[in-house]
Amino acid sequence: MPNYKLVYFPGRGRAEVSRLIFKAAGVPFEDVRINTANGEWPGETKAKCPFGQMPVLFVDDKVLAQSKAIGRYLAREFNLAGKTNWDQARADMILDQFEDIGTEIYKFMFEKDAAKKAELSEKFNSETLPRHLGYLENLLKENNGGTGFFVGDSLTWADLALANAYDHLGGTDAPFANSPLLAGLIKRIRATPSVAEWISTRPQTPF
Repeated sequence: MPNYKLVYFPGRGRAEVSRLIFKAAGVPFEDVRINTANGEWPGETKAKCPFGQMPVLFVDDKVLAQSKAIGRYLAREFNLAGKTNWDQARADMILDQFEDIGTEIYKFMFEKDAAKKAELSEKFNSETLPRHLGYLENLLKENNGGTGFFVGDSLTWADLALANAYDHLGGTDAPFANSPLLAGLIKRIRATPSVAEWISTRPQTPF
């Protein structure tokens, strides 16, 4: 088996889905967290990044950039991408939907004007997020009534992305009050022993 090294900032951010894939697959990896406060970034690390940004994945002496490319590669390597081409495409589609939700979050997360930040946050929580979660709830229901997984009959990285989104949305059940199928899937994924152990032992970070 190759040596895997995942390099990112000291947070969950864009690397956490890949970390969850490693944990769900039971594959060891080196979880490298670059500290910006002590000069580790940009430093030598940035020069090794194909696009000058993180996360990056080192597989022995090869390097891969872009968070979704990394996640897709790992999911395929560890049989978490979907069993058929159709299931893989559906899983990719769901990951793109989470990317859209993340884009909406960033709109207010980094807003410096307090009044504008509050306005954007309120709109996200009252309109944008419920709409997106409604789409995902319907997709989950289409697959065997929503009592299993997003695609097919086994865990994929789309399910892990949902478990990760739970943390990005505050780590409470409140956003999923009107999405019972999503809430149920989150509980099942986060209760998986390998995932549960990672959640309880990983570094605690605000994002």
